[in-house]
Amino acid sequence: MKRSAINAIMADADEMIRQFGFVLPPFAYWTAEEFVARKDQAAHLITSRCGWDITDYGAGDYDRMGLFLFTLRNGLLDDLRQGGGMCYAEKLLISKQDQLSPMHSHILKAEDIINRGGAKLVVELYGSDDHGNFAEDRGGTVFCDGLRVEYDAGQKLILAPGQSVTLRPGDWHAFWGEGGDVLIGEVSTVNDDETDNIFRDPIGRFAEIEEDQPPTHLLVSDYARWLG
Repeated sequence: MKRSAINAIMADADEMIRQFGFVLPPFAYWTAEEFVARKDQAAHLITSRCGWDITDYGAGDYDRMGLFLFTLRNGLLDDLRQGGGMCYAEKLLISKQDQLSPMHSHILKAEDIINRGGAKLVVELYGSDDHGNFAEDRGGTVFCDGLRVEYDAGQKLILAPGQSVTLRPGDWHAFWGEGGDVLIGEVSTVNDDETDNIFRDPIGRFAEIEEDQPPTHLLVSDYARWLG
């Protein structure tokens, strides 16, 4: 992805988020230089990879397959392993109309995916086999707004604004916006995007970036290079 395209997506996403009454935290608007100057103070944000995250999954066609994310807060894996402390995470996502977030699962993370506003959100579901692998012939059970729902393999849940689904480790899922763009909330256990996204197909989690202009704001995938 070109950096200019990422900068434009950031601006459009910020506008949509504000339209639904949400405001990103102050660090979202730091320039790259401000982040460098405040990296000691921001050590937890950097370590837990809070901030902007825009991906085309390495496929080079963001409008067809991609996702906007902003990690608002994220806990610590050590706390999760010990069963106490900051064991949670929260994100805002935007799924554009017919923009696929491809089939994947998580080893550790349980999550609520919430339609916060906009169009309908389609969530396609499959269960896993006895080893946690994708099983195209297996359904399962999820909770939608706290109500138990049995689903068949490949069933598509349609979530209107205000509705949600709870996914547990091993629940295979893909999602996209139907009829327009969707603002999504994600509330989960500690989030580790580097190791805990298991994709059905051999794709990448993060975009490869062509630096055709300076970044408006750093992505979480920029932190290692910019902040050490």
